[in-house]
Amino acid sequence: MAGAMAGRGPDGEGVYGRGAVALGHRRLKIIDLSEAAGQPMVDSELGLVLVYNGAVYNYQELRRELEGKGYRFFSTGDTEVVLKAYHAWGERCVERLNGMFAFAVWERDGGRVFVARDRLGIKPLYYSETGGRLRFASTLPALLAGDRADRAGGGNSGGRIDTSIDPVALHYYMTLHAVVPAPHTILKGVRKLPPASTMMIERDGKVRLNEYWRAGFNPDPELARYSLEDWKRRLLDELGRAIDRRMIADVPVGVLLSGGLDSSLVVGMLAKAGQSGLNTFSIGFESVGDVEGDEFRYSDVVAERFGTTHHKIRIGTDRLLGSVEGCVRAMSEPMVSHDCIGFYLLSQEVSKHVKVVQSGQGADEVFAGYHWYPPLMNSQDAVGDYTRGFFDSDHAGFAEAVEGRWVGEDHSRRLVDQRFAQAGADAAIDKALRLDTTVMLVDDPVKRVDNMTMAWGLEGRVPFLDHELVEFAGRVPARLKVEGGGKYVLKEAARAVIPGEVIDRPKGYFPVPALKYIKGEYLDWVRGVLGAPAARGRGVFREGYVGGLLGDPQGSVTPLGGSRLWQVALLEYWLELNGV
Repeated sequence: MAGAMAGRGPDGEGVYGRGAVALGHRRLKIIDLSEAAGQPMVDSELGLVLVYNGAVYNYQELRRELEGKGYRFFSTGDTEVVLKAYHAWGERCVERLNGMFAFAVWERDGGRVFVARDRLGIKPLYYSETGGRLRFASTLPALLAGDRADRAGGGNSGGRIDTSIDPVALHYYMTLHAVVPAPHTILKGVRKLPPASTMMIERDGKVRLNEYWRAGFNPDPELARYSLEDWKRRLLDELGRAIDRRMIADVPVGVLLSGGLDSSLVVGMLAKAGQSGLNTFSIGFESVGDVEGDEFRYSDVVAERFGTTHHKIRIGTDRLLGSVEGCVRAMSEPMVSHDCIGFYLLSQEVSKHVKVVQSGQGADEVFAGYHWYPPLMNSQDAVGDYTRGFFDSDHAGFAEAVEGRWVGEDHSRRLVDQRFAQAGADAAIDKALRLDTTVMLVDDPVKRVDNMTMAWGLEGRVPFLDHELVEFAGRVPARLKVEGGGKYVLKEAARAVIPGEVIDRPKGYFPVPALKYIKGEYLDWVRGVLGAPAARGRGVFREGYVGGLLGDPQGSVTPLGGSRLWQVALLEYWLELNGV
């Protein structure tokens, strides 16, 4: 299992086993580069063993508090702080951690295992329960590797992971741009711990789940007198702290600079705070027709303004197709966004220069940058308006795509109904922002960045998902986010930091035209995937539906600009590569 995650941790490895418990770890050295911070981390004095992935940015403050309580430390990083925080504060230790994390602590004397995931689900945690055995890992393929090894060794006590497709997850995948919200995954036998959740496994095997944080998305009456200038000032203060926290490392930290507002603002804020010699990275692909494959003209403006050491990475079409297999193997779950291959190839190059990067992911959800938000401002049909603006297809469209045995309830619509009905967000727009920030964001952009960067031993940090910044954004009146085409308050605040031509530019995306308008060798490759005996044997998609997509590959575009043909081929290819 640890070997399957070698890319995520190329700097070290460790295994610990005792009785019924075995823990493995792959290390990426970011904070405390010494062997004292190696994992699994064993504290014999406290009787605890920890495995941990992530970065806790307030670890130094917590360490001072723990030292005041009498704790003694043998390392200088955040890993040991997490371990001792659990001993000091128990399950509620997670409430004190500011950062991204997934970790597990085994209690030697109590026999319990405590598992936790950060508030916004930036770090992943998958698990399976089979025949009295519980496995967990940072990636889903690692669980499958453990299952295969167990069977190859003749072991049966752990049972086998059910690798059949989860019909609920399939509905989500085809409707929500491949977003499969926790606890579901595309496989029936694998689940993922939801964000802001902990799981306690007792010695007798009983499992207890707990949600420890939930962001509010209603305006704060105490801030009702705030002017636009007040909101702008507060926003820059909150964002500045979030960005500054994410510079904490014992290695250099760079920035992925797309040339859009969000990443440009991160660069500008760092420069404003006195950072110099910052490494920034942009990627571009070949254009297809009138669709440009790069946004270098914008990233160049920012790099020149702030004097960064800028790296422009150009990817030829000849290299793109050959990288698809590696990219898909890096996916813990099938993800259809064209951005994946971009982030995968960008991360490969960036990892040659730095081990840590900040990026602008999350700002569109947190500050309402997408086109489906404005219609929700005065909506009288919140769920209907949201689904019409966001869904790839309705339930009828799903039924046309898949074989009859997969057609059940309208699971995706029901998910939105349930989430919108929860307390804590009254207006339609706030319900949508909460859903996108806490669910859709987690299992699309956030997962994409984690999977693709960590495939190359690169840690991606996302300041717009600092939980304190998210809490602040939830109190900003929706009108100040939605105005002016979205992210209004963020754009207006940014004018004090970055060039106006970057702020007022047309909204862009990470363009990979060859995967949106599939033709030539890409179409041949897709035909091969969909025509393979294994794909036909799985019986997921109707032959007529697939034939229609292949007959008009460039016309099969979803309302949000994705390729339906790529959506189908990607799922089949992911299942093939993972032996499902």
